[in-house]
Amino acid sequence: MNLEGRRESKNVDDRRGRATKTAGLGIGGLIIAGIIMLLTGKDPTSMLEQVGSGITTTENTEYVATAEEQELATFASKILAGTEDVWTAEFKKMGRTYTPPKLVLFKGSVQSGCGNASSSTGPFYCSADQCVYIDLEFFSSMYQQLGADGDFAYAYVIAHEVGHHVQYLLGTLGAAHEKMSRVSQTEANQISVRLELQADYYAGVWAYHDNKMFGSLEDGDIEEGLHVASVIGDDYLQKKARGYTVPESFNHGTSAQRAKWLKKGLSTGSVAGGDTFSPSYNAL
Repeated sequence: MNLEGRRESKNVDDRRGRATKTAGLGIGGLIIAGIIMLLTGKDPTSMLEQVGSGITTTENTEYVATAEEQELATFASKILAGTEDVWTAEFKKMGRTYTPPKLVLFKGSVQSGCGNASSSTGPFYCSADQCVYIDLEFFSSMYQQLGADGDFAYAYVIAHEVGHHVQYLLGTLGAAHEKMSRVSQTEANQISVRLELQADYYAGVWAYHDNKMFGSLEDGDIEEGLHVASVIGDDYLQKKARGYTVPESFNHGTSAQRAKWLKKGLSTGSVAGGDTFSPSYNAL
């Protein structure tokens, strides 16, 4: 991606020097819980809420970032700024006002409005405090564990989580979570898939308009994004983890679905085209 001369967002909360510790489950337990979440199709925010009742302490330590970490932090800040510019303009077209989320950078563990989390949880959005959380080491894990790499691949991850914030502001996220609380686990998983695919679509919409505004996309960028979308599909991850899939437990969408909706957002740039709730589930 070409980010030369781009501004950095002021909505970044760098907590990499603040370590959060929780009595009870502990970091090891969180990692195990993360694996269970992958295998059973649980919603990560529900896991955070369950562990959030423990006794939490925060230790402030001096944190010195490596040159690579600082470069990633600057990159993430510029991508966040791009989402602010794009979604401010798109919300204005809808007669709405866009309030951007904060991006929280953490190292190892963090206390969010949705509860405590460790790096093993992966990047996530918490509507309770309207923040996107990420341990920048996740990008190294993407490459080491999934073979997914590249600046647009990283940008897609951030833009996807911001997509959940867009859903929150539009009321989609709250309505979906309310319905999920009233239906069976299988039905709730299907609603979750619809949410995740829409967030993928919104990430594509962001990239479309960011490129229009700033000429940010370069050769190979779109391929990077579609590749990472394909290797974080539920079917791919479940097969990688245990050798087979359980479709009724999918809660993010298959590799084909995730790549399809990201590509659709990238090609159209239309917020209105991201309706993942009207089609039948099998047609997504």
